[in-house]
Amino acid sequence: MDVASDDPTSVTEFLPAPTSDLRIAPFLDAIAAQAAEADATRTIDSSLIAALKTSDVMRLSATKDLGGVEASMVDIGRELGAVSARCPSLAWALWNHVCVFHLFVGSLGPDHADFLSDIVEAREWVSFPAGAGSGAHGTIDGDVVRLNGKATWATGARYGDWCGVVFAVAEDGEIVRPVDLRFTMTRNDSPGVRINPTWDGSGLRASATDDIHYDNAEVPLDRCVSWFGANRAESLRTVPVVSHRYREDWVGLSDLWLGWMAAAIVRECLIDACAAVRERRVIMGAAMVERPTVQINIGRALSLTAAAQAAIAEATAEVDRRIEAEKVPDTADYYRQQAIVSMAVDQLQEAMDLLTRSQGGTALREGADFDRRARDFRAMPLHINVHQDRVTHQVGRLGLGIELAPF
Repeated sequence: MDVASDDPTSVTEFLPAPTSDLRIAPFLDAIAAQAAEADATRTIDSSLIAALKTSDVMRLSATKDLGGVEASMVDIGRELGAVSARCPSLAWALWNHVCVFHLFVGSLGPDHADFLSDIVEAREWVSFPAGAGSGAHGTIDGDVVRLNGKATWATGARYGDWCGVVFAVAEDGEIVRPVDLRFTMTRNDSPGVRINPTWDGSGLRASATDDIHYDNAEVPLDRCVSWFGANRAESLRTVPVVSHRYREDWVGLSDLWLGWMAAAIVRECLIDACAAVRERRVIMGAAMVERPTVQINIGRALSLTAAAQAAIAEATAEVDRRIEAEKVPDTADYYRQQAIVSMAVDQLQEAMDLLTRSQGGTALREGADFDRRARDFRAMPLHINVHQDRVTHQVGRLGLGIELAPF
């Protein structure tokens, strides 16, 4: 099935999004069927999570030498977009998994290839709590490190198996100076690791973006590496990597894939809005579909979405071409992909506003699915990686030839 809902209009012809060749295809009906309940209960259906963990969907971003699928960046975007059209919360959690696994491979490097391969082979789910308010420290004790503190924004951790953690080395309870930042991974079911279900967002309500608490959680010292920090993208151009693919930084890739998900939500809202407009009557009984302003708003929303889709697809394909040619990305490459997606998501936001305007107050009274998708979409332009304020500020500094900010 190529659409997530019945489409009596030409939206799917204007904005094609075939799914029959996708690895996620066998799960799409089940994903759509549980979406409303997932939103209401704030939890993805457990049987669906278990089924996904037996599939190759979990191995999309891993290279073949790690036992993965090594899907192209475009193909990963299409897979995530198909999920997003049906359940954005699940798409958000899967997006986080494929993004941060890419980051973890680049961070741990070839010396930990066997460890990473084990995760891939087991089709295990990873997350990366390292958002605002995080503060973990680790004390070295022989051949282990004891972790304490909290890490935030652990998207999908409740569904997953591993968390990445950035920590500062401490001695006698005090952070050593200068700060020695390191990275490691902990199993979610390890003693001393606790997931606190704190996510109470108005959108993406089942994404499980929670806090992780560490209480003397032990990790092997030899699984700890120096953390690139803000210099991550530049460092990946020269350090040893498992595969050339991992020279691409996860922030730029996350923006591209987020763009695919955002466009898929708007496309689905267009399908629903166009179907609803054809059936509705305005005050005094006139056909809503004949209102010129409704036609203009729908037409502009379709055009904005098509333009955004094209920009995101080409920016993603550019990365695939660069990987195939084994070209090391430079600073301009890195910021161009972020800039294109940031502006594309801005176009998609305008399209969503036009759809809301064209439906009027009826959308508030009858548009349960539309409202849910609109709430979920709102998270897309707000994510720090694609946030217009951060991206355009950096791109402006790049264009002016002045020093870039750390992030």
